[in-house]
Amino acid sequence: MGDQYRGKEIRRDALPQDRIPPGQFVTSKFPVLTYGPTPRIDPARWRFRLFGLVEGERLLTWEEFQALPRTTVTADFHCVTQWSRLNNVWEGVRARTLVEMARPRREARFVLVHCYGGYTTNLLLEDLLADTTLFADRLDGQPLSPEHGGPLRLVVPHLYGWKSAKWVNGLEFMDREVPGFWEQRGYHMRGDPWKEERFWGD
Repeated sequence: MGDQYRGKEIRRDALPQDRIPPGQFVTSKFPVLTYGPTPRIDPARWRFRLFGLVEGERLLTWEEFQALPRTTVTADFHCVTQWSRLNNVWEGVRARTLVEMARPRREARFVLVHCYGGYTTNLLLEDLLADTTLFADRLDGQPLSPEHGGPLRLVVPHLYGWKSAKWVNGLEFMDREVPGFWEQRGYHMRGDPWKEERFWGD
C-alpha cells in the first residue's frame, strides 16, 4: 500500500483489516501533540545516557551516536487520539543496538525512557528490542524537526504514539515497571493499539 492514501482521510473499513487498528482513521497530516514547550537542543551539547541495571553505563555524544550502524524502517504511526499516518520512513539507529551497548543485567525487564523537557514513558524491554523500534533522526528523507522530536526521537511503531517519545536523552533499565508521564495520568502501561489499550482499565 503506497501513497494513494496520502492527502485525504480514509475510513478504517476502506482499508485492509490488518493495517489499521480499531477506532483509528487515516490521515496524511502529522499533527504535533506536545505537553509543554518544544525544546531546542544544540547537537553539540546533546547527550544520551544508558544507565540503571546495566553492565555498560554510557554517555553518548551526538557524534558518537551518529557513528553507530544505521537503519531505515517504514512503518505506520498510530496516535492514541485516533489518527493513523501510513508509510512513514524513519531513519536512525535500531534500539537493539543501544541495548546491546548497555548490556542490561538479567533482572532488567523494564525501561524508563527519559527526554529533554522532563517527559518520560515506560516500556517493556521486549518492546524496545522489537525489530522495528529505533531512535530516529530523519523522517521521510528530511532531518527530524524539533516539533516532531528532533534531533532524536524514539519510534515504537507497534504501540500508540505516546510511547514514541520525543527529544530522548536516556534509557534507564529497571527490574520493575515505573509509570511515565502519561501513564501516571491514566494512560495504559503498555499501549497496544490493536487491543485499544488507551487508558488504565481498557
